[in-house]
Amino acid sequence: MRLDRAISRSRIIDLESTDLAGVLQELVGVATARMTEEIDRDAVIADLLKHESTISSYLGNGVALPHARLKMKRKFLLAVGRCPNGIVHEGAEEYAEVRLVVLLLASEEGKNYLNFLASLARLFAEEAIVERITATPDLERFRDAVMRAFGGITAKPEKRQIRYNRLFVSEAEKVARSAKCAAILFFSDTFAGGVEVGDILPRFRTVLVSRAGTPKRYQDRKNVATTIEVRSFSKARISQARSAILIGITSGLFRYNDRLCCLGGIPGSNQLDTIVVYDIEREFDSIIMRDTNILPASVKLEVLERMLGIATDISVEGREGRPMGALFVIGDTEKVNRMIKPLVLNPFFGYKAEERNVLNPFMDETIKEFSAIDGGFVIQGDGTIDSAGSLVHAPSEYYHSLPGGLGARHAAAAAISLATDCLAICVSESTGQVTLFRRGVMLPLLEKNIGSSNG
Repeated sequence: MRLDRAISRSRIIDLESTDLAGVLQELVGVATARMTEEIDRDAVIADLLKHESTISSYLGNGVALPHARLKMKRKFLLAVGRCPNGIVHEGAEEYAEVRLVVLLLASEEGKNYLNFLASLARLFAEEAIVERITATPDLERFRDAVMRAFGGITAKPEKRQIRYNRLFVSEAEKVARSAKCAAILFFSDTFAGGVEVGDILPRFRTVLVSRAGTPKRYQDRKNVATTIEVRSFSKARISQARSAILIGITSGLFRYNDRLCCLGGIPGSNQLDTIVVYDIEREFDSIIMRDTNILPASVKLEVLERMLGIATDISVEGREGRPMGALFVIGDTEKVNRMIKPLVLNPFFGYKAEERNVLNPFMDETIKEFSAIDGGFVIQGDGTIDSAGSLVHAPSEYYHSLPGGLGARHAAAAAISLATDCLAICVSESTGQVTLFRRGVMLPLLEKNIGSSNG
């Protein structure tokens, strides 16, 4: 997604205000200064403050992301302000940690609002990017850093690393051609902040795998087919591989009989060091043999991507240092809802669909918090959460034996995925394994809790 199209240097400022209302007034002012249509700035600021009183826009890493929708011709407008000493808002402690405020104004008619918001959140989840922006000594260099970040331009590897990386790219191309691979999966999170590898990208058909979007200068390259956005869950090499391949299959990017050459290294190392060839049919044989349509018709691909990321976070991080399990049932909710029983009052009842949609980046922490409740989540195919804390119980004829060590949560996930046209994603509390169920068939995506003490 092209974040850089929504920002200009004039909308990047050093903030003078120290309270949230003043900060929003400054940012709304610069964001709307050159708009041709009439904008009620006071109403916009009031709406932003009202939203902050309900759900904090603090993302972490010292970044706040206030956002509002209004009637305007432009799809999106961004303004960015730096506040080195934090801001004050009604005694809320987290605002004291804010060093960067990113204001998003979006058209009420915009169709990709949640996707745009999620792309912003992923960008500023990178601590290295935030540090580079906030550490700049003056306004001009601050503006340069922000524009580079939105344009996908990051720090370059050292010359020696570039020579070594070119060698790996050359060998990967040879391997891909010899093995008759359909594409090279280039794991761009190997490079700090994303792809910045000069001219060393493979000349072979390439798919970038990354936590964030494709830098604009790579989008038009003939050999770069697309980007698959998958959260990396550890410092292990090409740790996103299985999830990325699954998303590629469901989106039609890969065929079931394809081979793929994966090229990457340790995330953030700026050093390529691994070449692996995956045979999709062998890697995913259990689920492909049963059903070639992995993604239900009602489920959007971006919803699957988001829930895989959240499930992975729960697996690796747990909650407050403790391991935690979870169950997410996605799609065919009309039928699924006839097979559930609420264990608690539904915490999502009464909220607008947009506010309880998993594509909203501010839902991540809420979902993780409610995952501690017994029961599972029921999620519509467009990402809207119907309920949490639900006992999922398909008719008994849909239950079948599973491998040893898998308990009631996995049995329920397998059964509901067989009884309805849904996906079920299960996180094991004891092992941290993340498993996808489709048509009763299980596909382990994260086989163990890497990088965590949860075992």
